[in-house]
Parts: sequence; structure tokens; C-alpha cells
Amino acid sequence: MVMFQCMNSFFLTICFQETLQTIPRFCFPFNMDSMAVGQVGQNFTFVLTDIESKQRFGFCRLSSGAHSCHCILGYLPWFEVFYKLLNILADYTTKGQVSDAHTTLKCHCHLFFTVPDPRELPSIPENRNLTEYFVAVDVNNMLHLYASLLYERRILISCSKLSTLTACVHGAAAMLYPMYWQHVYIPVLPQHLIDYCCAPMPYLIGVHSSLMEKVRGMALDDVVLLNVDTNTLETPFDDLQSLPNDVVSSLKNRLRKVSSTTGDGVARAFLKAQAALFGSYRNALHIVPVRESLKY
Repeated sequence: MVMFQCMNSFFLTICFQETLQTIPRFCFPFNMDSMAVGQVGQNFTFVLTDIESKQRFGFCRLSSGAHSCHCILGYLPWFEVFYKLLNILADYTTKGQVSDAHTTLKCHCHLFFTVPDPRELPSIPENRNLTEYFVAVDVNNMLHLYASLLYERRILISCSKLSTLTACVHGAAAMLYPMYWQHVYIPVLPQHLIDYCCAPMPYLIGVHSSLMEKVRGMALDDVVLLNVDTNTLETPFDDLQSLPNDVVSSLKNRLRKVSSTTGDGVARAFLKAQAALFGSYRNALHIVPVRESLKY
């Protein structure tokens, strides 16, 4: 169990001043002029990656007509825990039990949560990211996106709902388990970093649909683009066709079975595909006796 105690704590600290100056841009990663009222109350997550490749997660909840945002910053990827905490804080704010913005946060309460087990596979409906991803994206596009991730492409995901957008980015990346995405990883891209879409290295980036007109006007060569709103995927590659047919067919059948759409069935289907693709990698390793080294 883990206990959160929020009492007379300052959100602003001297050591994080530089980071805190950046956070508002990540909390509002959209064009305000085109923002819909339906975005209010949505939970989403951004990621800050430091020079040592450590990820710091920003768990957000929009409120007040999308003009204010609650944000919890931390290194623990406990999505369900912090989303629940954000909902509680939003409720306290509505009832006037939390001080106004720019003041010391005073919330006299104790909240208990169970620490998520990192060894467990994500399950539906308990895992919000995987649930939203599986509901929003059809099986065929999930397979194409999975193949693009394996081939380390430059991948853009767009959506008009921030909660669905970041859930799809996190959900897609989670299907690489036990491997993980090691390149540029931005679940939701703020406006001031939009040039990242032209980066030459592999990336997995989420972009709010209000910014896509500007993005499409940029030089996007060899980019895989998934539009979650229309459930369409554009790719210049044949990555899925280049994977072994038996692995793809087996994965597709598992994902289309009703029995696999609850619990850890979806995550387990991708894990079995990973095992089939990479489980025998040791067979490609050969010992060179002279140099006492491994040759791949």
C-alpha cells in the first residue's frame, strides 16, 4: 500500500524552476482557439526526458473551460493511481476545499492506494491506456503500428481527445514488452516543440488534432501517421508484410477473439508474438574462441 499526504506542501521549488517553466506548455498542448468544451475533465499524461534518459511523468487534468490544469509530476508511471488522485483534487477544487491557483496547496486528507506491480501485464479494463487504445484503434491498424515500432520508424499519432491521444501512445509502446521504445518519446507534443516532427531520428509522438494542419505543412518524409479520430493509418512502408506470416496471423486471430479482449489477453497476445519473433535470438550468437567474444 502507498499513502499520499497532501498538507501545506509547495508545488514550486527552487531546484525545479527550469522544469516548472516548461510544464504549462505541456499542460496545454493544443490550439486554444479550436479547443472544444468536451476536453474539460480529461486526464492525460506528458513525459519529460532528462539528459540521462530518465522519464518524468506529468499527470494532468483540464478544468475551468480548459484554461486551468491540475498537474502531478513524478517519476512513477502509476497512471491509474495518479488519475484517481487528480479526480479527487478536482472534486475538492470544485467544492472549494483546495486553495486557489498560485498559492500553497492545502489539502488535509490521507489517500491509500495499492502500488502497481510492474511484473504484471496490463489488463482490460483495469489499465486505462490499453483499454482506450484497444477501443479507439482497430486490430489491423494496431498490427501495422506494432510493425512500425519494431522497425523503429518515425511515428505520429493524432487525436482530438487528449486522454485518448496519450493513452494510445502509451498503449502502443507498452505492446513492445519486454522491450521498450528507446528513441524520442513524446506522448503529447506542445506547440513550441512542433519542429520535432521533422527530426531525422526514430520517434513516437502524439499530436493534438488542432495542430495537425501545421504539422502536415512540414516536410514529413517517411513518417507513419495514425489518425485515431478517423481510425486511418498512412505509411510508406510494408513493415507488417515483412514480418513472418504465421506470427502475424496468430497475433491477429488472438486479438479478434472476444475472450482475449478482457483481462491481460491483448497484452499476452503481443507478448507471445514477441517471443515468437525474438525468442530464439541466442541461436544467432556465436562464440569466437580466439578473441573470447560474441559474434552476432
